[in-house]
Amino acid sequence: MANADNTTKKVPTRRCTGCGEHFPKNTLIRVLRTPDGEIILDLTGKKNGRGAYICKNANCFKKARKSKRIESSLECAISEELYLRMEEELTGGK
Repeated sequence: MANADNTTKKVPTRRCTGCGEHFPKNTLIRVLRTPDGEIILDLTGKKNGRGAYICKNANCFKKARKSKRIESSLECAISEELYLRMEEELTGGK
C-alpha cells in the first residue's frame, strides 16, 4: 500500500512483556496505569497513561505475571485480585 510518493506506511510494533517478541501494536492488549493510579486493560490502545503490552495468549500473561514484568513496566505493584480480574478479562471469563 504505497502512497503517491512511493513510501509505505510504517506499522508500529511493540514487545510483549510475556514472551519478549515484537508484534504489530494492534495485535496486542495494553495493560494501562492511568494517571490516577488505576490498572486497567486498554483494548483500544488509545487511553492516556503508562502501558505495557501483552499477547492475547494466556501463557504469555502467566509468564509476565510470574516474573512481575507488568509491574516493572508500569512502575507499580499489582494486587493478586487485580491479576485474577485481568486474567478473567483476557480469557473471556472461561
